[in-house]
Amino acid sequence: MDKPANDTILERLLGPADPELLCDECFEKLDQYVDLELQGAAADDEVPGMRAHLQGCPACHEEYASLRALVDKGERRAED
Repeated sequence: MDKPANDTILERLLGPADPELLCDECFEKLDQYVDLELQGAAADDEVPGMRAHLQGCPACHEEYASLRALVDKGERRAED
């Protein structure tokens, strides 16, 4: 079930409860984070604060989504 709109707005205003990276740190560690995810490793434990940052920063989330799409496309080609 989806959260009520008021809860979502409040969460965005308050920010994440967990530690969060800054955009510069996010961009520096994004490749590592995606690699860990693809390996099935505990990416959130290895790069603390990344998940919270990606959830709250549209620019970094877009970069993450683009990188994942690129990697996923490359994996599909390698399987063919």
